Amino acid sequence: MAVPFPFSAIVGQDEMKRAVLVAAVDPSVGGVLVFGDRGTGKSTAVRALAALLPKMRAVAGCVYGCDPQAGTPSCEECAKLKAKGEPKSSLKAVPVVDLPLGATEDRVVGALDLERALSQGIKAFEPGLLARANRGFLYIDEVNLLEDHLVDLLIDVAASGENMVEREGLSVRHPARFVLVGSGNPEEGELRPQLLDRFGLAVDVQTPTELALRIEVVKRRDAYENNPDAFIEKWQKEDDKIRRRIVAAKKKLPTVKVPDSVLERAAQLCMALGTDGLRGELALMRAARAVAALEGDAVVTDHHLKQIASPALRHRLRRNPLDDAGSGTRVARAVEEIFAA
Repeated sequence: MAVPFPFSAIVGQDEMKRAVLVAAVDPSVGGVLVFGDRGTGKSTAVRALAALLPKMRAVAGCVYGCDPQAGTPSCEECAKLKAKGEPKSSLKAVPVVDLPLGATEDRVVGALDLERALSQGIKAFEPGLLARANRGFLYIDEVNLLEDHLVDLLIDVAASGENMVEREGLSVRHPARFVLVGSGNPEEGELRPQLLDRFGLAVDVQTPTELALRIEVVKRRDAYENNPDAFIEKWQKEDDKIRRRIVAAKKKLPTVKVPDSVLERAAQLCMALGTDGLRGELALMRAARAVAALEGDAVVTDHHLKQIASPALRHRLRRNPLDDAGSGTRVARAVEEIFAA
């Protein structure tokens, strides 16, 4: 298996990199949607981040990778082990699972293990992609082309944090908490509003227009493909720095304070933009708190809100027939007006 391109070696695309780092620090932000031109590093950034993340502790032998800590969501077997005491655990890589467009529902949610059923007469559950993605990342390329029945399924699981399968005499319930990351090209179709609303952050990526940046992208990609090991070694120190930032931010996150004045700013911004519901404020607050943690700050300020306002709100705007400006431009304009007041 090829070693992913180093995260720190990705040229530009600062908004996209910040968004995926925020999602890694605080999964409750709600995932990241990356829309843009082909060949702009969307899938590269996701795979690079996964390789960067420190290993997580999981119950030994659990196919769902349940957290051994008491009080955390667990499958039935791990719940029994926890009731008896602290279960044996081991370190495992944070999973990054691809959900292909042509995947069947059985492959996604899991189904009866036919081999065991036929050979041993045992009704056993064969876990699906959602089980493998628990506590990790579920990545969907061309998410806007995903079939409707899978979209409905993902919406349900994302809302509940668990997957329930009842078929062929089986009844299985297991945790399925993951960071949903979707990428796509807007020219190939829009995303269902119900699923769009489930993403905490949305970023637009574009092909670099500066000559120097384009040249640097080509040079780094060529160097990586010609000698991956040497290229990865060259960027190892920078990747290690980012890894340490993520670990430190995760530890700091619970202590970061969000003053009422910042919540007021967030609410004013959402009201000015006319976003529906309160998911905009929640995503903005959580993302700003994660940005503060990444920067080592103890209190969220306007500085952090400004950095993450566009990714948190641009996909929540209604179409305005009297304003043909892009959603990112509208958010930037509102930020300038609100924060200048």
